[in-house]
Amino acid sequence: MSLSAFRTITRPLHFSRNFSVSHARHDFHFDTHHFVQRLEREGLNRAQAEGIMSAMAEVIDESIRNMTSNMVTKAEQEKHHYTQQVDFAQIKSELQLMEKNDLAMIKAENDRLVADIENLKQRLREEITRTQAGVRLDLNLEKGRMREESSHQELKIKEVDTRIEQEIAGLRTAIQASKVSHVVSLRCRGAYHTTCLGYDPAVSRWFW
Repeated sequence: MSLSAFRTITRPLHFSRNFSVSHARHDFHFDTHHFVQRLEREGLNRAQAEGIMSAMAEVIDESIRNMTSNMVTKAEQEKHHYTQQVDFAQIKSELQLMEKNDLAMIKAENDRLVADIENLKQRLREEITRTQAGVRLDLNLEKGRMREESSHQELKIKEVDTRIEQEIAGLRTAIQASKVSHVVSLRCRGAYHTTCLGYDPAVSRWFW
């Protein structure tokens, strides 16, 4: 709004009290004396200029109060900043502690798993060793049994061979005895014929 408009509006107005810049008891946020002088140069009288100045000062004061009511002082801001830093440091410390605890738990769990794996490996090695020992024992027992069985079979074979050789020797003896008996029998028959039938070997003829 222009100053001429202010002059038009404020000319019919009559204020019951006078305003004085020097006697104002509250702090103004602009140069009120210069503002009043400017209004007077525009044609307003002293009372009108001071009335407008007072109204504008109240409006500005109220606006500033409304604006500063939601604001904090520097001390409060620093206090809030310090509180935030303390909270952040506490949160950081708690996070670091949690991370440290988590790492310790993970390490403990990892160590436990490694120990379990080593125990399992040891049990497997022992089981494999026992199994191998059992297999070797079974193989040795089987080899021993097979050697005994082979020795027994060889003994039986030798016994059979001995019996066969004995049988063959007996047959040879019987055959030889039969040959001798047959020769003797033939000789006896020849002698009988020679004596009884008059066979003369010298003349190779029979005589009666």
